Amino acid sequence: MDRRHFMTGAALMAAAPWAGQARTANRRPPNIIVILCDDLGYGDIGAMGAKAIATPHLDRMAAQGTVFTDFYSAANLCTPSRAGLLTGRYPVRTGLGYQVILQKDDRVLPTSEVTIAQALKPAGYATGLFGKWHLGHRGPTWMPTAHGFDRFVGIPYSHDMVPLPLYTMDGQAAPKEEAANLPMLQQRFCDEAERFIEQNVARPFFVELVLSGPHLPVHPRPPYAGTSKAGAYGDTVQEIDALVGHLLAKLRTLGIEQDTLVLFTSDNGPWYEGSAGGLRQRKGGGGYDGGYRAPLIAWRPGTVPAGRRSSAIGMAIDFLPTFCAMAGASLPAGVTIDGADLTALLTGRTALSPHEELILFDNEDPVAIRTPRWKYVANDYYRGRLFPTEEKYPQLYDMSVDQAENYSVADRHPDVLADMQARLAAARKRFAPFKSATIPAAFARPAPAAN
Repeated sequence: MDRRHFMTGAALMAAAPWAGQARTANRRPPNIIVILCDDLGYGDIGAMGAKAIATPHLDRMAAQGTVFTDFYSAANLCTPSRAGLLTGRYPVRTGLGYQVILQKDDRVLPTSEVTIAQALKPAGYATGLFGKWHLGHRGPTWMPTAHGFDRFVGIPYSHDMVPLPLYTMDGQAAPKEEAANLPMLQQRFCDEAERFIEQNVARPFFVELVLSGPHLPVHPRPPYAGTSKAGAYGDTVQEIDALVGHLLAKLRTLGIEQDTLVLFTSDNGPWYEGSAGGLRQRKGGGGYDGGYRAPLIAWRPGTVPAGRRSSAIGMAIDFLPTFCAMAGASLPAGVTIDGADLTALLTGRTALSPHEELILFDNEDPVAIRTPRWKYVANDYYRGRLFPTEEKYPQLYDMSVDQAENYSVADRHPDVLADMQARLAAARKRFAPFKSATIPAAFARPAPAAN
């Protein structure tokens, strides 16, 4: 039996006691909220060591829940990261593994891909996405409502791209369009998410609250502007913190906090501003953790252990199989799911990751492998070029002692080095068939003029 299918089946079986308890108590499946920030750095919140930015609400959420210190976004850039989160698959499989979607880009998330929203529909979930989409904005099927979401209020791509319309979409009804108000954008997303929760409080719901901050340029609004020690970027993070606090308070007011799992994370590492928390490199930075690793706080009073920190490795591709297990929903049929069920980790029944390895990509190419202890990086950026380090300078890191990936120990552990190189070679072979045959048109360089 294929190990991935065995692990997925075992994980679903492990989750069965949770589902069984819910049925015994005649309770519905859990509500699920994913709060996804844009370009939030690993070290930008107090729970991960931030000093210049105050995040009291997120710190309280962390104290009441579990912090995962070795959690990875699905990619080191925006579009592929979001594709991986929603589908449970490495982004190269979806056709959206290369760079990000630009204004003149025709790429969209294929309708053949099954999103979390679609997977949860048979279990009776109401589904809403509020915020940034960035998985396509052209053609008849680009919109979130064509991918399982009942309601979408948000922007099609990053808020530094123009024109920037704000859409409201309900089911198959014609979308409504208005101009985005940048200083009020994060508040608008949260208000819409809370309104959707109130309207669906009597049934299970899946909400993806996809904030477009603190992606640059930042637009902190009063009363947050000028309040942090980290410039306007820090002000925006403090605004996000307050919005998360208000959302958690809303769940308590509605009396559904114990029925609702909330996950707070980021789509990738920080861009020009923000803290990578001592991790190496930043957004888009090859296979090093500064571009990939994201804070993850899990919160569900009475279910997710409070005051716990876990170093078990996980990735945003794990959300889909985890949520399906919690909801008692079947995994998408006919597709390979790369993620694994994290239910046992979230509930504290185990300290071990279901993953033997995680693969990190630069665009569509595997460039690094992470196992629970080790990290192998085969490519690095230098002077604007991605080049291989394998032949002359193999980069093997012991993550139990060197989280910053400063010192290779390849010469000390030749057996581990050989194993990690073999893993990377296998990953390259496995995913090569999914690579794009050509560079997307939006990134293709014009042919040189004829003489």
